[in-house]
Amino acid sequence: MNAGPTVERVHDALRQRIMRRDYRPGDRLDPAVLAAPLSSSVTPVRDALHLLTGEGLVETRTSGGFYIPALDEPALKDRYDWSAQLLVLAIRAWPGVTTAIMPTAMEGLPSLADRTGAIFLAIASRSTNGEHRRAIDRLNARLHAIRSVETHLLDDIEAELAAIASAAGLGERDRLRRLILVYHRRRRRAAAAIVRAVYRVE
Repeated sequence: MNAGPTVERVHDALRQRIMRRDYRPGDRLDPAVLAAPLSSSVTPVRDALHLLTGEGLVETRTSGGFYIPALDEPALKDRYDWSAQLLVLAIRAWPGVTTAIMPTAMEGLPSLADRTGAIFLAIASRSTNGEHRRAIDRLNARLHAIRSVETHLLDDIEAELAAIASAAGLGERDRLRRLILVYHRRRRRAAAAIVRAVYRVE
């Protein structure tokens, strides 16, 4: 029997659970416990967790087992810095003549975290270097749960995203770079409060 489709299904289900904050940083993910709710045997769950480890959404420890990575203020600031740097690199690698990509990237998406990810992915996708898109796609997954709590701590996120989408759509590279840097700087300043919110039980 080919376990590939099962691994893919379990991987996608676990990825969605992690992104929507079903688990908190530090939680243990036991394949034997997860198997039945995921309608799977243990081996595909373990394989899916290894894939998620490669994506940075899960970690293994020397003591054994799979865990949601712990999060602290310096690590979150590093993640924001990496996001800003990747997006600025992607904008620099845009072709000379660009076509509009916004605002369709935001349409029909249910949450601000989803819309943020879509906008940043659209910006990276315009780059002539495909690695920018792949890196932002992976980083979006790692930041999704964090972005879902930002909305409770930061004001005017809708307007902030609309401005970024507008600058991207018009191909205004300098303005877009400035907006991207301001966006991430704002979150760096709030990193301690964001970390506390990520750990909070809802």
